[in-house]
Amino acid sequence: MNGVDGTISYAGFWIRVAAGLIDSMLFSVLLVPALIAIYGVDWLVGDYPVFKMHGVWEVLLTYVMPAFVSIVFWIYKSATPGKMITKIKIINADTGMKLSIGQCVVRYLAYFPAMLFGLLGVIWVAFDKRKQGWHDKLARTLVVEVRPHQAETSPGPR
Repeated sequence: MNGVDGTISYAGFWIRVAAGLIDSMLFSVLLVPALIAIYGVDWLVGDYPVFKMHGVWEVLLTYVMPAFVSIVFWIYKSATPGKMITKIKIINADTGMKLSIGQCVVRYLAYFPAMLFGLLGVIWVAFDKRKQGWHDKLARTLVVEVRPHQAETSPGPR
Protein backbone atom coordinates (compact mmCIF):
# COMPACT_ATOMS: atom_id res chain seq x y z
CA MET A 1 0.00 0.00 0.00
CA ASN A 2 2.81 2.40 0.69
CA GLY A 3 4.48 3.75 -2.40
CA VAL A 4 8.20 4.35 -2.85
CA ASP A 5 7.90 7.70 -1.08
CA GLY A 6 5.86 6.25 1.80
CA THR A 7 2.51 7.37 0.47
CA ILE A 8 -0.51 5.33 -0.51
CA SER A 9 -0.91 4.61 -4.21
CA TYR A 10 -4.56 5.39 -4.86
CA ALA A 11 -6.19 3.58 -7.76
CA GLY A 12 -7.09 6.11 -10.43
CA PHE A 13 -10.18 6.57 -12.53
CA TRP A 14 -9.21 4.51 -15.60
CA ILE A 15 -7.95 1.44 -13.74
CA ARG A 16 -11.19 1.46 -11.77
CA VAL A 17 -13.18 1.75 -15.02
CA ALA A 18 -11.25 -1.25 -16.36
CA ALA A 19 -12.03 -3.25 -13.20
CA GLY A 20 -15.72 -2.34 -13.50
CA LEU A 21 -15.84 -3.38 -17.15
CA ILE A 22 -14.22 -6.72 -16.32
CA ASP A 23 -16.79 -7.31 -13.56
CA SER A 24 -19.64 -6.33 -15.90
CA MET A 25 -18.41 -8.74 -18.57
CA LEU A 26 -18.07 -11.58 -16.03
CA PHE A 27 -21.60 -10.98 -14.71
CA SER A 28 -22.95 -10.83 -18.28
CA VAL A 29 -21.30 -14.12 -19.23
CA LEU A 30 -23.05 -15.75 -16.29
CA LEU A 31 -26.37 -13.92 -16.23
CA VAL A 32 -27.37 -13.56 -19.88
CA PRO A 33 -27.44 -17.33 -20.59
CA ALA A 34 -29.36 -17.93 -17.35
CA LEU A 35 -31.95 -15.29 -18.19
CA ILE A 36 -32.30 -16.59 -21.76
CA ALA A 37 -32.78 -20.11 -20.36
CA ILE A 38 -35.53 -18.82 -18.04
CA TYR A 39 -37.31 -16.31 -20.31
CA GLY A 40 -36.29 -17.39 -23.79
CA VAL A 41 -34.34 -15.52 -26.45
CA ASP A 42 -37.06 -12.84 -26.58
CA TRP A 43 -35.69 -11.58 -23.26
CA LEU A 44 -32.55 -10.52 -25.13
CA VAL A 45 -33.87 -9.51 -28.54
CA GLY A 46 -37.57 -8.99 -27.87
CA ASP A 47 -39.43 -5.76 -28.44
CA TYR A 48 -39.90 -4.89 -24.76
CA PRO A 49 -39.80 -1.50 -23.02
CA VAL A 50 -36.35 -0.80 -21.60
CA PHE A 51 -37.40 -0.72 -17.95
CA LYS A 52 -39.88 -3.61 -18.04
CA MET A 53 -39.10 -6.45 -15.66
CA HIS A 54 -39.97 -9.88 -16.98
CA GLY A 55 -40.33 -11.58 -13.63
CA VAL A 56 -38.91 -12.35 -10.25
CA TRP A 57 -35.90 -14.21 -11.69
CA GLU A 58 -34.80 -11.14 -13.61
CA VAL A 59 -34.93 -9.04 -10.44
CA LEU A 60 -33.05 -11.67 -8.45
CA LEU A 61 -30.38 -12.28 -11.10
CA THR A 62 -29.80 -8.71 -12.27
CA TYR A 63 -30.14 -6.78 -9.00
CA VAL A 64 -30.01 -8.97 -5.90
CA MET A 65 -27.32 -11.46 -6.95
CA PRO A 66 -24.78 -8.83 -8.18
CA ALA A 67 -25.22 -6.88 -4.93
CA PHE A 68 -24.76 -10.02 -2.84
CA VAL A 69 -21.76 -11.28 -4.84
CA SER A 70 -20.04 -7.87 -4.82
CA ILE A 71 -20.48 -7.45 -1.07
CA VAL A 72 -19.25 -10.98 -0.36
CA PHE A 73 -16.13 -10.40 -2.49
CA TRP A 74 -15.48 -7.08 -0.73
CA ILE A 75 -15.81 -8.77 2.68
CA TYR A 76 -13.56 -11.75 1.96
CA LYS A 77 -11.16 -10.51 -0.74
CA SER A 78 -11.34 -6.69 -0.43
CA ALA A 79 -11.94 -6.69 -4.18
CA THR A 80 -14.20 -7.97 -6.92
CA PRO A 81 -12.66 -10.20 -9.62
CA GLY A 82 -12.13 -7.14 -11.84
CA LYS A 83 -10.25 -5.37 -9.06
CA MET A 84 -8.17 -8.49 -8.39
CA ILE A 85 -7.22 -8.76 -12.07
CA THR A 86 -6.24 -5.08 -12.20
CA LYS A 87 -4.37 -5.40 -8.88
CA ILE A 88 -6.39 -2.94 -6.84
CA LYS A 89 -8.39 -3.39 -3.64
CA ILE A 90 -10.76 -1.55 -1.32
CA ILE A 91 -9.69 -0.63 2.20
CA ASN A 92 -11.15 1.18 5.19
CA ALA A 93 -10.07 4.84 4.79
CA ASP A 94 -9.72 5.26 8.56
CA THR A 95 -7.68 2.15 9.40
CA GLY A 96 -6.25 0.86 6.11
CA MET A 97 -7.65 -2.56 6.93
CA LYS A 98 -10.48 -4.67 5.49
CA LEU A 99 -13.97 -3.22 5.31
CA SER A 100 -16.64 -4.02 7.83
CA ILE A 101 -19.84 -5.65 6.60
CA GLY A 102 -21.64 -2.37 7.24
CA GLN A 103 -19.14 -0.44 5.12
CA CYS A 104 -19.61 -2.93 2.29
CA VAL A 105 -23.39 -2.54 2.35
CA VAL A 106 -23.18 1.26 2.58
CA ARG A 107 -20.63 1.36 -0.26
CA TYR A 108 -22.88 -0.70 -2.54
CA LEU A 109 -25.99 1.35 -1.76
CA ALA A 110 -24.01 4.58 -2.15
CA TYR A 111 -23.41 3.75 -5.81
CA PHE A 112 -27.02 4.78 -6.48
CA PRO A 113 -26.64 8.47 -5.50
CA ALA A 114 -23.15 8.44 -7.06
CA MET A 115 -24.72 7.58 -10.40
CA LEU A 116 -27.12 10.51 -10.35
CA PHE A 117 -26.45 13.67 -12.34
CA GLY A 118 -24.65 11.99 -15.24
CA LEU A 119 -22.51 9.66 -13.09
CA LEU A 120 -20.96 12.70 -11.39
CA GLY A 121 -20.28 10.82 -8.14
CA VAL A 122 -18.39 8.10 -10.00
CA ILE A 123 -16.49 10.51 -12.27
CA TRP A 124 -15.51 12.37 -9.09
CA VAL A 125 -12.73 9.75 -8.73
CA ALA A 126 -10.84 11.44 -11.59
CA PHE A 127 -10.61 14.75 -9.73
CA ASP A 128 -10.42 13.84 -6.06
CA LYS A 129 -6.99 13.99 -4.39
CA ARG A 130 -7.52 10.55 -2.79
CA LYS A 131 -9.35 9.20 -5.88
CA GLN A 132 -12.60 8.71 -3.94
CA GLY A 133 -15.99 8.64 -5.58
CA TRP A 134 -19.06 9.66 -3.61
CA HIS A 135 -19.67 6.00 -2.76
CA ASP A 136 -16.15 5.83 -1.26
CA LYS A 137 -16.64 9.01 0.73
CA LEU A 138 -20.02 7.88 2.08
CA ALA A 139 -18.65 4.47 3.11
CA ARG A 140 -15.23 5.79 4.26
CA THR A 141 -13.30 3.61 1.79
CA LEU A 142 -10.27 3.97 -0.45
CA VAL A 143 -9.31 1.99 -3.53
CA VAL A 144 -5.57 1.40 -3.64
CA GLU A 145 -3.02 -0.38 -5.78
CA VAL A 146 -1.89 -3.75 -4.45
CA ARG A 147 1.87 -4.04 -4.06
CA PRO A 148 3.55 -7.46 -4.41
CA HIS A 149 5.20 -7.11 -0.98
CA GLN A 150 2.03 -5.88 0.67
CA ALA A 151 0.68 -8.13 3.40
CA GLU A 152 -3.07 -8.44 3.90
CA THR A 153 -2.73 -6.99 7.39
CA SER A 154 -0.44 -4.10 6.50
CA PRO A 155 -1.06 -0.82 8.29
CA GLY A 156 -3.24 1.74 6.59
CA PRO A 157 -2.94 5.34 5.63
CA ARG A 158 -2.18 6.54 9.13
